[in-house]
Amino acid sequence: MSILVDLETRIITQGITGKVGLFHSQQCRAYALEHRPQDKVMIGGVTPGKGGTEIDGFPVFNSVEEAAKKTGANTSLIFVPPVACADAIMEAADAGMRLIVAITEGVPVLDMARVKRFLQGYPQSRLIGPNCPGIITPEVAKIGIMPGYIHQPGTVGLISKSGTLTYEATWQLGRVGLGQSTAIGIGGDPIIGTTYIELLKMFQDDPGTEAILLIGEIGGNAEIEAAEYIKLHVTKPCAAFIAGQTAPPGKRMGHAGAIISGGAGTAEEKMAALRAAGVEVAPSPADMGEAVKRAIAQRK
Repeated sequence: MSILVDLETRIITQGITGKVGLFHSQQCRAYALEHRPQDKVMIGGVTPGKGGTEIDGFPVFNSVEEAAKKTGANTSLIFVPPVACADAIMEAADAGMRLIVAITEGVPVLDMARVKRFLQGYPQSRLIGPNCPGIITPEVAKIGIMPGYIHQPGTVGLISKSGTLTYEATWQLGRVGLGQSTAIGIGGDPIIGTTYIELLKMFQDDPGTEAILLIGEIGGNAEIEAAEYIKLHVTKPCAAFIAGQTAPPGKRMGHAGAIISGGAGTAEEKMAALRAAGVEVAPSPADMGEAVKRAIAQRK
C-alpha cells in the first residue's frame, strides 16, 4: 500500500516544453516504464500556445482542462517560472487534478497565501510543495526530481522538508533493509500545500506503512505541532532528524522558512518536543536509517 501515488496515477507536466520540465518528464516516464511497462503513467504536458504539438512523444495541450479531458490525467507536475506557479497550481485544481506537485522554487509568499485560500474551495485537490523534490511510491510512479534508483519498496513512510536529506534518508533506509511505502518532500517554504500533520494522518491510516521517518529543520513550529500530533494520534514507530543544529540565530539557512527568530524554532526545541512524544531522534544525518530501526525495535 501507499499514499497519494498509486496504480491509478496518470501524470501531465505543466511547463513540459521547457528544458527542465522536459528532462524530468522523461525521467519520470523512464521510471514508470522500467517498473510498469504495461501502463502509460506519464501521458503528456501543458504549455499555453503550443497545444496540438508533440515533444519527445509527449502530446502538448494548451490547458490542464484540455489535457485532462483528452488523456484522463489526474496528477499534475509543475515546472513553470516562480511568477507563474500560483496560476499553474490554481489551474490544475480547477481542472480537477487530485494531486498537484509543484517543484518550482522561489514562489512569492503572497502568491502562496492566495493559492492556499483558493485551494480551500477544491478539497479534492492536494498540493505537494512548492520548492520540493516531489513524491514517489517506489516501483509505482515518481512525480518529481528525485533519483528513482535509490528508492526501494517497503513499509517506511518518509516526510521531509529537505530534498537532499530525502535522498540521503532513502539511501540509508535501503542500506539497513528498509524501503519506503511512499516518500514525500513537502518543501521548505513558509507556506506549503500539504503539512506534516496531514501526511502523518495518512501514513497512520495506511495499512502498508509500518513506521514513519520525519525530517525537519530549524524555523517555524511545524515540527513541534507534528510532535504533538504524534503523541496524541500516531501509534506506529516514528523517527526524526532535525537539520540546522549548529545554525546561528537570525541567519537564514537555505530554505525560506529555515530561520531562527526570537529564540523560537531552534533544533534543540524541536528535538526535545519530538523525544517527549516518543519519537526516536537521530543525532546526525548519518543516523537516520538506524534511528528508524531503533524506533521499530522499541515497539516490538
